[in-house]
Amino acid sequence: MAIVYFIYLFFLGYLALSVVYLAVFAIAGRLGRADDKYQTGQQQDRKKIGVLIPAYKEDAVIVDSVRANLKQDYPADRFELIVIADSFQPHTLELLSTLPIRVIVVSFEVSTVAKAINAALAQIPDHQYDILVVSDADNHMAPDFLSRINAAFGQGWKAVQGHRVAKNTDTSVAVLDAISEEINNHIFRKGSRALGLASSIIGSGMAFDPVLMKTGMANLHTMGGYDKELEMNIVLSGNKIGYLEDAFVYDEKVAQQAVFENQRTRWIAAQWQFLKFYFRRGVTEFVNGRMSSAFKVIQALVLPRVILLGVLGLCTLLGLLGSNPILWRMPLLSLLLLIASLIIAVPGYLWKRVTMREIMLVPVLMLRFARAIFNIRKAFKSFMHTPHTSSPEKPTDPARVP
Repeated sequence: MAIVYFIYLFFLGYLALSVVYLAVFAIAGRLGRADDKYQTGQQQDRKKIGVLIPAYKEDAVIVDSVRANLKQDYPADRFELIVIADSFQPHTLELLSTLPIRVIVVSFEVSTVAKAINAALAQIPDHQYDILVVSDADNHMAPDFLSRINAAFGQGWKAVQGHRVAKNTDTSVAVLDAISEEINNHIFRKGSRALGLASSIIGSGMAFDPVLMKTGMANLHTMGGYDKELEMNIVLSGNKIGYLEDAFVYDEKVAQQAVFENQRTRWIAAQWQFLKFYFRRGVTEFVNGRMSSAFKVIQALVLPRVILLGVLGLCTLLGLLGSNPILWRMPLLSLLLLIASLIIAVPGYLWKRVTMREIMLVPVLMLRFARAIFNIRKAFKSFMHTPHTSSPEKPTDPARVP
């Protein structure tokens, strides 16, 4: 019985440390500044930028997205959109051929984003572009996005992450997904940079030196989490990743519970595979004092926030049934700290969209997330694509809302 007690205390300690981790980075994100806040002076050199758009069966949104992304205030002869078309309909390819872009058609027995990007990189000489940007098929870059990327690279950055925000908040699921995205931006990007660590990247709205990207994309292990590996490989190479809070990319948030569950299944599987291949290396980096890379593995050890909320709530209730006060006080304090950390990480423009309907949906999404954990084997065998079915108008720039 004593063994069970100590195992449970160890588990509560793990949960508490996870919460403390999130709290420290949440506070740092509130007190610190993103890297573009330090940019000064006028841009002198307009670097040549290639925008990679990996797209799998995205016939419904790709043409609208391309047209939107061509509306950059960056010189037209200094950037090129490159659609990596996987399993597109002939009619869509015909429409794309009429636009001033480059289309690379790919096909795989088992499709993944990493395979599509690597196939495109194999056709792009190292010096054809000075910067490579990655954008999802549904993403709309703000008109000044490439100009801000160019300014960052002009100051010496070789890898940066832009500010990806919701393009739609038309359902309760989309609102909560938008909130989750902004919490990640605050904690894992702005908070990380405030503490001198590398920003996390998120699969789109990110830019790299071409040679650095090709090297980082080589020999990937995970099925659907290439961005985590690319991030780790860049940090291991001795490079920091910057975060540009004012460089907006508008991303379609999932609007339905089933799609939410499917997407989270893929993410959890990618996190598990990442830990499988990099945990030992992370421990070595920690022992040797290389904290920027070590924290990438520590970050992957933290439970998803929705699950953390549910588990801490359940542990508090179970502790109240026992006679030892520590068994309910410890998870309760952790739960309250977690809630406080999440509150300060959510921007004001999204709080205005939260109603009782969204609050009541949180327990439902907890159960969906729990189901996703039990279904991760599916993601180990095939790429679980998140479908996009619309291209809603982008909202007001969140950081520019008073």
